[in-house]
Amino acid sequence: MALLFASPLYAQDAKNNDDELIVTATRTDGSRNDSPQVIKVISEKEIARQRQITSDTSQILSNLLPSFSPSRQKMSGSGETLRGRTPLVMIDGIPQSNPLRPTGREMHTIDASMIERIEVIKGANASNGVGATGGVINIITKRAKPGTVNQHVSVETTTPTAEFDRDTLSYKTNYSINGSEEYIDYLFALSYEDQGLFKDADNHAIGVDNTQGDLMDSRGWDLLAKVGYWLDNDQRVQLSLNRYRLKNKDNYVSVRGDRDDGVLTTSKKGNPPGSAPHNDVWTVGATYDNYNLAGMKLTALAYYQRYEALFGATNSSSFQDPAIAPIGTLYDQSRAYTDKYGSKIALTKDDLWDDRIKATVGFDTLFDNSKQDLWATGRTYVPEINYTDLSPFLQLEYTPVESVKLSGGVRYEYARLNIDSYQTVWANDRVTVEGGTPSFDQTLYNAGVVWTPIEPLSLFASYSEGFAVPDVGRVLRGIDTPGVKLDNYNGLKPIVTKNSEVGFRVQQAPFDFEASYYQSTSKLGSRVELVKDAFVARREKTEIDGVEVSAGYSPNADHKLTLSWSHMRGRYDSDDNGSLDAKLDGLNIAPDRIIASWSANWNAQLSTFLQANWALSKTFDDAEKDFSGYALVDAAVGYKLPYGQVSLGVSNLLNKQYITYYSQSASVDPDRYFAGRGRTATLGYSLDF
Repeated sequence: MALLFASPLYAQDAKNNDDELIVTATRTDGSRNDSPQVIKVISEKEIARQRQITSDTSQILSNLLPSFSPSRQKMSGSGETLRGRTPLVMIDGIPQSNPLRPTGREMHTIDASMIERIEVIKGANASNGVGATGGVINIITKRAKPGTVNQHVSVETTTPTAEFDRDTLSYKTNYSINGSEEYIDYLFALSYEDQGLFKDADNHAIGVDNTQGDLMDSRGWDLLAKVGYWLDNDQRVQLSLNRYRLKNKDNYVSVRGDRDDGVLTTSKKGNPPGSAPHNDVWTVGATYDNYNLAGMKLTALAYYQRYEALFGATNSSSFQDPAIAPIGTLYDQSRAYTDKYGSKIALTKDDLWDDRIKATVGFDTLFDNSKQDLWATGRTYVPEINYTDLSPFLQLEYTPVESVKLSGGVRYEYARLNIDSYQTVWANDRVTVEGGTPSFDQTLYNAGVVWTPIEPLSLFASYSEGFAVPDVGRVLRGIDTPGVKLDNYNGLKPIVTKNSEVGFRVQQAPFDFEASYYQSTSKLGSRVELVKDAFVARREKTEIDGVEVSAGYSPNADHKLTLSWSHMRGRYDSDDNGSLDAKLDGLNIAPDRIIASWSANWNAQLSTFLQANWALSKTFDDAEKDFSGYALVDAAVGYKLPYGQVSLGVSNLLNKQYITYYSQSASVDPDRYFAGRGRTATLGYSLDF
């Protein structure tokens, strides 16, 4: 397990090639070029360019990863998948994904201004255990820089270009201070963002999602603090805290659209019922690193997180109860609450058998307590669930000759649920469900090879298994059959995915090229489906396969051109006869996508950035969900002043009017027939001192 937090011994500071960065999410100090899987390291420079255009972390990922779903541009990212499956999201190695009651808001637990880089492992990954069936997204926060006191301040404002109005104006500010002395380093950062009403390309108000939560008409703030101390030349401890809150201002109500007539969901001024939707997150982490423990490296992480997600009020049929109010008149809202803590420990020895073998052994724990209640009436929607996950693992790397690297590992997952008996809500017939303590154990394997027959060509192949529990909360709240006993309930069985991948890389300046084919299968997958006005989980055999290609060209140190393409298809067994007879829809899989970009430094002061995103058309079994596709162009320019830097970013440069992928292909709900944002301009200024 590599450095999970910042360290002055960050060995790659002297290297400019992101491919050589240690990827902490691999747990074995691996680099991108050594991996038998496709890994993308999103650098600090790439994030800075994207932040000139958007402050939405989900949008940043979508702009850079063609196999990631197009962003919903909402507080909820439900339906945003990586290679067709839900990834494990971490911050500095601390899991943000909530396995028992996912809310789809994992991308909104930290502000983008706090991020230094993002590591993405694509495909199932046994090294990280529970939740990593679709891959890993590890967000690495900023760290202290050399110098006793380093300060940074930035301000920015965003507006639609069609009009400049107080209601549509957004603004953001960030301040940080960091530094390091002989034995101690620190970082404190604070951000605040106030977002106004979003407009589409036709200058109409975009519909607000009053139920699932929205980024438009919201306020968010984030406080990040990190303090590290070197006990001696080999040992370091660090304590970190992240406090994040995002809340709607509730100044607008949704106006229902009409898909059949092409009428978009819009917004008008008003106060929706109930309390405003919010995300409220506390995360605390402590690490201990020993770089020379009898010739080995020891890394340990302990963490705690409290997470609360409040959804907006609605008169959903699943909330009705004639004992409280006449049917159709009861407005209620759900609140998901998770309290989790855990640990990660790994010990690495990299000089075995004449430096040919590197071995990593580790042990991970997770203790999760989750529930979901109905906020206004105090009813139980999802009973309290206690979850224990214990996972030892072993990972080996063997280099028989210089041109070949073999890797393999095994991970044992023991998972146990503890759920008391409960009664479902009236909409599910108030059935009594007998609680229980179902437990599961699974041994996961992975193997890979990287062969470099001639420089600069590398061939790679891998097989890896992923493990996750299903959305337990969604399963429990949906039970409507009397006599269910949870000890042997099929809907709670874990999801095990098997991922295989083959590909090749060419790294020869000024070119780089990577292509791969992957396949991900699960005998008992989990597919989300909208039934009436509620999302339900379906446990079915699923298979996803696809091709990814990425290329880069740097004619000189100041210019970089990139092009990437993703094609995937997803199928499932709809009638439980063993054959894959149906297509996964847009709630479960991304469209084919092409992303191109050009970044340039024209001189010491002037830099520019241009990118284009094509989401290609796609057909589904339900013709109403067929995706028409769209293309978006963004641009940004930065200029260094004698003091500070000014930037101007323009999103949707050509002012394309389009319907989001989610609204076209994931949901047919007329309340969520949303257009995407029209052209916006973001003017920013930053100063380091």
